[in-house]
Amino acid sequence: MARLNYVELPVTGTAAARTFYERAFGWTLTEFGPTYAATTTGDTDIGLQADRSEAPTAPLPVIEVEDLEAALAQVESAGGRITQPIFTFPGGRRFQFRDPSGNELAVAQSG
Repeated sequence: MARLNYVELPVTGTAAARTFYERAFGWTLTEFGPTYAATTTGDTDIGLQADRSEAPTAPLPVIEVEDLEAALAQVESAGGRITQPIFTFPGGRRFQFRDPSGNELAVAQSG
C-alpha cells in the first residue's frame, strides 16, 4: 500500500527554519547534517533542505511504498517522467518524478 508520509521543503537556512517550526507548532526536528533537519514522528513528517544543490524548487511530497522498483515501473508506465533515478538516503532509497501536470514528487522505500 502506498501512502503520503513525508513533505520536503526548500529552506534558506536550516537553523532559522528549524526554530520557526519548533516555535510555531511545537515540533521536534532532528538534524541530519548542517543543511538538513526533519521531524521523525513516523506519521507524515516534514524535512527541511537548505542545500541548494539538493533542495526541491517547491514542496516535495514523498510517497512511501513497499517495492521501489515496482513503483518506478508503474510511474513510468503511467506517464511519469523520472527526474532523479533511484538513490540511497539516510533511512532508505527513493526516486523523484514529475507527473503529467509537471508536479514533482518522490517515492521512497524504507530500509
